[in-house]
Amino acid sequence: MNAQTTTAITSPTGRKISKPTPTELMEDTGTGLNYETRPDRMPGYLTPTDRFFIRNHSPTPHLDTATWTLHVEGTGVREPIAYTYTDLWNHFPLVSVIRTLECAGNRRVLFGEQFGHTFQGTQWGRGAIGTAEWTGVRLRDLLEPAGITPAAREVMPEALDEIRARRPIPLAKACADDTLVALAMNGEALPADHGFPARLVVSGWLGAASIKWLGRIEVSEHPLYVPWNTEDYVLIGPNYPANELARGQAITTLTVASLVELPWPARLRPQPQMIRGRAFAGENRVATVQYRIDNGPWQNAPIASPQTPGAWVRWQFSWNPQPGDHTLRVRATDDQGNTQPDSTSWNELGYLQHSVLAPPVRVECPPAPGSGTPGPPAVVRQFVRRDDLLVLRVCPTR
Repeated sequence: MNAQTTTAITSPTGRKISKPTPTELMEDTGTGLNYETRPDRMPGYLTPTDRFFIRNHSPTPHLDTATWTLHVEGTGVREPIAYTYTDLWNHFPLVSVIRTLECAGNRRVLFGEQFGHTFQGTQWGRGAIGTAEWTGVRLRDLLEPAGITPAAREVMPEALDEIRARRPIPLAKACADDTLVALAMNGEALPADHGFPARLVVSGWLGAASIKWLGRIEVSEHPLYVPWNTEDYVLIGPNYPANELARGQAITTLTVASLVELPWPARLRPQPQMIRGRAFAGENRVATVQYRIDNGPWQNAPIASPQTPGAWVRWQFSWNPQPGDHTLRVRATDDQGNTQPDSTSWNELGYLQHSVLAPPVRVECPPAPGSGTPGPPAVVRQFVRRDDLLVLRVCPTR
């Protein structure tokens, strides 16, 4: 049996995806296929599976492990080989890595606002990013039994979805310690929307490289060209020259960027706050995070998690905001000295937006309780220490 005959079971619900996507956890991009995580619903370092973003090109396939087979073949191997689901679980060492996945189009809507333009593609806000513990088999452990030829140069995983999504990666990246054929996510078998029964996890690269629902892996002695590295997931524009095979430069590793865990726009009360967020630098390690409030100076935001290549960091800082409208800026720098710029260079498909964002924040006292009938203003009373004195602050709510 080859990969093309693997049984696919359609969803009985009629939806294009499987898991619930309640609005209190996830935001709908309007395609019925793609849902992002609400930035203010990220409670821990790992993204809970129930709210991990979904990026699909076609409806989620439901595959039967009893008939599923993963094929390794191509000009870059001496002997094609096939693995069953049981083979992967029982015949190879299992490893676990914590890695962040991010769609290259994350923040596309905000990128468009920078240029007054609506880019084609999924209309992502800020939540097409997530971090999980992935458990599975190193890809190289599955390639080596097939006998990699000396001339092998590219490896292309292929999905079992309707469009057979596929995208090549260099052999060296395929054989890296943290490139996995993942079988589990956050300690449980992969959910259907996230690649069951097996998916690739390519550390630090755009999410499109981490192909879901694997059915075939081609190893080639020649460069491989498919729509996902010639027409889509490429940088097209004056700074990215095309060639006879591709419209622009294929995207690989991701750029350094940061995320504030607040709604957009945000509303806060005039009382001490802990402002938290994430920063990610693709294959690199996030070294520092800084924040700036209004026109104040840049200040360091303490990092409150491990600083690992291929995974995001958590940062946080305390702020005692005063009533009014404020602008909060955050920028990250990686261990190679790359810092988020003030603006991102144009590209036709709106990829890799990584410039400093300025989430608007309004600080105000809570509204008065009741039906809105005018009455005596309620107040919020706070004791604030100033120069070793306790000062009573009274804040009217209307």
